[in-house]
Amino acid sequence: MEERVPQHVQNIVIRDYCSKKGIQYLLSGTEYAMENSTLILRQLVKDLPSIDGIVAYSIFQMPEDDAERQSIFNSVLSCKKEIHFAVEGLSLYDNETFNHIENIWQVKKTIPHCNFLEIVNK
Repeated sequence: MEERVPQHVQNIVIRDYCSKKGIQYLLSGTEYAMENSTLILRQLVKDLPSIDGIVAYSIFQMPEDDAERQSIFNSVLSCKKEIHFAVEGLSLYDNETFNHIENIWQVKKTIPHCNFLEIVNK
């Protein structure tokens, strides 16, 4: 979503989140720089049966495409695992948290199309 945070800063935020939540941080996966790439994320999701879960920097690093993002989230839930989002302090672990995170996504995607001047002037 056109937001860029250097990888070393993302790792600092993720490590701090893990420390505060008592989550053991094992290793870092870095997505390829190609636009809309989800190769590394998809591999992490495939590896979920052998790991405890995933900690991402932000919910907005997930795929922008609703179907693709929801597919990843459903895969996490079907493995009975969690995916955490350090910046927002949120985690996805059940249908309620799935819906909450999806609502945030839909608001984020809608905001650029809102004309706030029209709302203020009404």
